[in-house]
Amino acid sequence: MIKDAKQHKPEDPELGDILDLIQTSFAYMDGRIDPPSSMLNLTLADVARQCETGEVWSLGAPVQACVFLSKKPDCLYLGKLAVASDARGQGLGARVVEVAEQRALALGYHTLELQTRIELVENHQIFAALGFVKTAETAHPGYDRVTSITMRKALDA
Repeated sequence: MIKDAKQHKPEDPELGDILDLIQTSFAYMDGRIDPPSSMLNLTLADVARQCETGEVWSLGAPVQACVFLSKKPDCLYLGKLAVASDARGQGLGARVVEVAEQRALALGYHTLELQTRIELVENHQIFAALGFVKTAETAHPGYDRVTSITMRKALDA
């Protein structure tokens, strides 16, 4: 496993730091994406529940990067990937994706999947540079236009 990568339990006191990191890291999207980010409704109880139903991983002490991992029938899904603004450009996002890759292979998956908002073209480029390929466009309920793209990365065993 990646050095200093930590998997969190529902009672972990660092979950509050993870929630703060997600809220702070996603704040720039406010007013830029429509519909607004689900992060606006994310609670500490939701983060703890993610630890039970999936996985929550972080890097750094204090927490500098995090990701939620969820099992899907044919892939491991990455959600809420966040890197602290003062830690960007240091490869932490790539390291979090490496954690996801290792977990996917350990769980018997050969594909990672994520979604990113259509407006966040810089994220599309970052994920493409990490080996993700756009596989679908989707619309949130009630929208008649594309609001998100799905990206996947095939993993070698």
